[in-house]
Amino acid sequence: MLQIAAIDRNGNERSIEAPPGITLMEAIRNEGMDELLAQCGGCCSCATCHVFIEQSGEGVIPQMSDDENDLLDSSDHRKPQSRLSCQIRLTPEMSGLRVAIAPED
Repeated sequence: MLQIAAIDRNGNERSIEAPPGITLMEAIRNEGMDELLAQCGGCCSCATCHVFIEQSGEGVIPQMSDDENDLLDSSDHRKPQSRLSCQIRLTPEMSGLRVAIAPED
């Protein structure tokens, strides 16, 4: 199991255990963090699973696709560390990842 720290919009941090192979979005939603809307269910078509990768992501998170990049461009809250959590499939190397749920657009 991987250990992930997820921070909600109020700054509260939760430690999440997740198996490799699921998406970051699924791990956060499975923990009951309903602020991460993920309205499209992980199809990379809505950007409601926007997160900020805060720590331990460099070098282990794959590059974003053009579709993900285009969707993030529609967010008023985009930062260099912005990603769509539905596009990050968890691998053992991602244990220790720290993410924050982005403000709602």
